[in-house]
Amino acid sequence: MLQTSAEYKTWIIHLKTRLRSLQMKAAVSVNAALLEFYWELGADIVDKQKNSTWGDGFLKQLSADLMAEFPEMKGFSKRNLEQIRRWYSFYAHDPEIAKQAVAQLSQIPWGHNIMIVAKCQSTQEALYYVENTIAHGWSRNVLTHQIESKLWEREGRSIANFAATLPKPQSDLAQQTLKDPYIFDFLTLDKDYNERDLERGLIAHITQFLLEMGAGFAYLGRQVALQVGDREFFLDLLFYHTHLHCYVVIELKTGDFEPEHAGKLNFYLKAVDEQLRRSGDQPTIGLLLCKQRDRLVAEWALSDVNKPIGISEYQITHDLPEEVRSSLPSIEQIESELS
Repeated sequence: MLQTSAEYKTWIIHLKTRLRSLQMKAAVSVNAALLEFYWELGADIVDKQKNSTWGDGFLKQLSADLMAEFPEMKGFSKRNLEQIRRWYSFYAHDPEIAKQAVAQLSQIPWGHNIMIVAKCQSTQEALYYVENTIAHGWSRNVLTHQIESKLWEREGRSIANFAATLPKPQSDLAQQTLKDPYIFDFLTLDKDYNERDLERGLIAHITQFLLEMGAGFAYLGRQVALQVGDREFFLDLLFYHTHLHCYVVIELKTGDFEPEHAGKLNFYLKAVDEQLRRSGDQPTIGLLLCKQRDRLVAEWALSDVNKPIGISEYQITHDLPEEVRSSLPSIEQIESELS
């Protein structure tokens, strides 16, 4: 049903005036201004559909009228108007959250906003991804990966003794830096892989590995040698964390966590603090990644350890049987074929 009422025509004129005002704003602020307009438009759409009798064809006609008046602007398809309504409704049910959300939502692209609303179950979860997108500059692909890997549920969940071994706020920041579990779904390993296979696989996919580890991790090396007395010891993986300002030693275990693993990692942290740590560096942190761990065993094992250690599980979703893996071409064979 076409809308010809004076109320509708007055509202369309008002929208045109607001849009023309928007077009005059500086290009650097156009995304924020556009999303602020989307927010107001979403509120208007919800209100009009609730309190007016304009029929089911309302959004279709609104889309046609706006696209006719502003043909150079994208974003006024019926589908996008529906997304604007959904986006607004997702946050607007809680006035306090909505007030906080508007300023943040306008700092990330519209496509990111739609992705977050489509995949998140609560406003708290959504705002978590909004804040991290702003903080880390995530692309839409990275954002999608973080949501689908349930980063919201995993961050800060590692079993750790940071509260007892690090001062605040370093202990809180360190806790939030670690996850549980870590998802290494970019790996393809046979079911009988060992620690060295896992280590090589992570470094071979260093970009994906660093993405999963999170912002701030700088890779320094694998099997890093440290001389203590007459013996030489090797760290599985060594990182430096640019936000925590400390070295991070990662030890990999393909089986269950055992209490002696914490003692060995404690020794490694002592060695790094003595030999690598410099003025301005915070205490070295250890992360023990294992296939499985009993929470109580892990908590007891860390209770008397004096170095900061976190214990997390990891998951590999692409384990292949040996007979399948052996039939696949190697990287060298693929490169040879391509060349």
